[in-house]
Amino acid sequence: MFGLFKKDPAKKLQKQYEKLLFDAMQLQRKGDIMGYSMTTQEAEKIREQIEALKD
Repeated sequence: MFGLFKKDPAKKLQKQYEKLLFDAMQLQRKGDIMGYSMTTQEAEKIREQIEALKD
């Protein structure tokens, strides 16, 4: 009952992960390969955090 209004941290991380992947795709389309790789690396760190929360 009291956990009804608790926010799920995995949802917040999932939104950040999806946004970073979208940003990375946009950078890749523009030809900014360095920016793409850095953004993808950040997204992978967040994905690892999501996996850790699920376990």
